[in-house]
Amino acid sequence: MLARLGFWRNKFASSSIISFIFVTISQFSLTLIPHYFSSFSFLAQLSLSALLLLAISGLGKACRLFLLRVHALAPAFVFFNILFIWGVHVTVIRKEIALLWNIVFNAECILLIFGLYSIVYGDPGLVAYKEGELLQNEFSDIKSDTEDHRSLKVDPFCEQHIPKFISQNSLPMTRIRYCKYCRAYIRGFDHHCPAFGNCIGKNNHLLFMALLVGFVMVEASYIACSTQFVRKFEIGDEVMLESTLFGNLAISTRLFSTLQVLWQVLFLFWHLYCICVNIKTDEWMNWNKYPEFQNLPWFQPEQSNLQPSFTNPYDKGVLLNIKEFLSLKE
Repeated sequence: MLARLGFWRNKFASSSIISFIFVTISQFSLTLIPHYFSSFSFLAQLSLSALLLLAISGLGKACRLFLLRVHALAPAFVFFNILFIWGVHVTVIRKEIALLWNIVFNAECILLIFGLYSIVYGDPGLVAYKEGELLQNEFSDIKSDTEDHRSLKVDPFCEQHIPKFISQNSLPMTRIRYCKYCRAYIRGFDHHCPAFGNCIGKNNHLLFMALLVGFVMVEASYIACSTQFVRKFEIGDEVMLESTLFGNLAISTRLFSTLQVLWQVLFLFWHLYCICVNIKTDEWMNWNKYPEFQNLPWFQPEQSNLQPSFTNPYDKGVLLNIKEFLSLKE
């Protein structure tokens, strides 16, 4: 037991170090964009930054898989990126902007890190069950002949926090699904989030949405602060800004934050839409696996290949759907 615990600690430490190195390399590599392409427009620099990050990501993945044999830890990657942006703000940008902006940005970073810790180590809605007993019914996607499911044991965290066993009849109401990454059953399962290293379910879905909004707010605030910083140098000495590491960091981190905001806003609107129509991401992607989402047409003799159409039995209207989402843990 102690040997296994030591193995996982060493693996966690190695993965965190890899994440830190990857963040450092990618962030400092982005400073090459404003340094060598200062005459390019902001949109052109943004496109080059996206291509550079994709290239570094592909190269980093190849190195981790074939050379180091160690994978980066996604939550650590997110955490170190926040720290890097925060560090640039404190060491470079803070002195050139108003005190109120500094207070707001620092407070947002503190809340974001606290929320990140809470969702990484929080309970998404784990379901406890007896060893060898499968939770099956017509509304679940569980296959009785799956060997992995037979070998599952009661998670100690589940046993401590959710001691009651879930009855078969309650499954359609709680929308319990199986996560193949966590090897666990999750109540209100939406998806497994690699960035947070945890499932998104009934107990942490609201926190997940708050974190999405938090990331957008932090990055938008940083873009505003770094823009003020850059404009002061443009009025004064633009050449000095582009020839110093601190100046390039201010510009490159603004480019990075802009890229993050672009995809995170789209991601946020998608999840808002799912909440308004009361459907989970997993259910939308795999609706043909869940019978309650399949509307079977009446059989006609001349039609041999009838395909079920999609129907959402959980949609109660926008207001009731939002009210159900905002309800407290069960």
